Amino acid sequence: MSRTRMDPSRRRRTAGAAVALALPAVLAVSVASQPTGPHHPGLSSAWASTTTSGSPETSLAAVRTIIGADSGAAKALTGKGVGIALIDTGVAPVPGLPATSVVNGPDLSFESQAPSLRYLDTFGHGTHLAGIIVGDDKDSGAKGVAPGAKLTSVKIGTSSGAVDVSQMIAAIDWVVKHRNDDPANPIRVINLSYGSGGNPPNWTDPLQFAAEKAWQAGILVVAAAGNDGNTAGKLTNPATDEWLLAVGATATNGTVATADDTLATFTNLSNGGNQVDVLAPGTSIASLRDPGSNIDNTYPTARVGTTLFKGSGTSQATAVVSAAAALVFQAKPTASPEQVKDWLIKGGTFLPTGKAGTMGLLELNVNGALARLATTVQKPTWSTSSGTGSLEAARGTSHVVLDNIPLTGERTVWGPVASAQWAPKSAAQTSWSGGTWMGFRIAGDDWSGTSWASKTWAGTTWTASAWSSNTTWTDPAWSGRTWSGRTWSAGAWSGRTWSSDEWSTAQWR
Repeated sequence: MSRTRMDPSRRRRTAGAAVALALPAVLAVSVASQPTGPHHPGLSSAWASTTTSGSPETSLAAVRTIIGADSGAAKALTGKGVGIALIDTGVAPVPGLPATSVVNGPDLSFESQAPSLRYLDTFGHGTHLAGIIVGDDKDSGAKGVAPGAKLTSVKIGTSSGAVDVSQMIAAIDWVVKHRNDDPANPIRVINLSYGSGGNPPNWTDPLQFAAEKAWQAGILVVAAAGNDGNTAGKLTNPATDEWLLAVGATATNGTVATADDTLATFTNLSNGGNQVDVLAPGTSIASLRDPGSNIDNTYPTARVGTTLFKGSGTSQATAVVSAAAALVFQAKPTASPEQVKDWLIKGGTFLPTGKAGTMGLLELNVNGALARLATTVQKPTWSTSSGTGSLEAARGTSHVVLDNIPLTGERTVWGPVASAQWAPKSAAQTSWSGGTWMGFRIAGDDWSGTSWASKTWAGTTWTASAWSSNTTWTDPAWSGRTWSGRTWSAGAWSGRTWSSDEWSTAQWR
């Protein structure tokens, strides 16, 4: 497809399209703005999870019923044979995640330099989303929407959620390069419960370019709309990209009926440009608990029994939609991303109450999507990004900080990279060579393990010096913590070298 330059005012969808919520990127210090409310209004970059105080618990069984995954043609589908990449804060090997369901891709987070923390979820966010997608908790009976899918976890966030946009870009590039490593479970879906702090031009943004390359490689990219509220005025990046499936959240109001479901007040809506595509349950979702993690320690009242934890946000809604997409891909393996996107949007359930009904935003309905498998979907003609815009514009107000020095300008976490040099390599799928990305050694070279039930991408030591003068990667992110098999051991977040916005305003209860 030829690349065109368009004014943002021309990149619009009709109000009838449903909104998609994405988890904002793991936060580093947001220099220009700090969280100011229960759903971080004004916060440029964040993992899109929060909750509404006092909301009734929404079980995963209820989620499956609300979206029709436990009835009709959808009831027989599990996502078997479909790979989903979860680019997030890692996944802890809690009992509710079968070992055969999850493999570890490379750990590109700052915590990768501490072997005891590598791949593991010290924050708790990634584990919560993994439970929504492929969980199977025997103790509580909680089962994810696509328990037969294969989840590849690519960790980029730390225990405080700190991440730079360059880590997300490198992670997407890796997924595209390795999407067919497991022929029995090719990666067809990327879950981005993330939003960068930037508001760059759509036609040059490198983050959107990376996501578009994934789409062109046959991967449906599902992105959270953001948690800044209905008056935000625009979705978070990269959900602003028309090629992606943007997800917003609904409040289920304690029932499994859809007639009383309403647009969650924390969901971003757009005044122009890309609008939310589809809505999905996203309030007080009871998914897997990561015992001893940051959010588990900070919000003990969010625990449900001993194995579950309540969380709300467009992040959770995005995970629901990613899992539902896997069901559709299982039903029609030859489908393209744009077909599955169209079917999920147009097969949704109309919500008669409140703003969702007024705007024509539809709630996810798996059987509605499956009923459209024979319909023709026109090839989209949306504009594409050149990828040559600045990293700093994509980063926006969200900066990771090392020794009081923020990462700024045209530098990745690992060293300088010019977008104009990276973009053609990303398009040709040559930005990665083994464990080297754009010439920087940031991971091992291959998978370890004897079967796909135990695969893990090898780690490595970062040898390039950081952006802080004369500083190298020697500081582990979470002092005194180790995974004991079922929980994180005693220990405390020390702050030490890395600093970042903590999710003090995110409510998990």
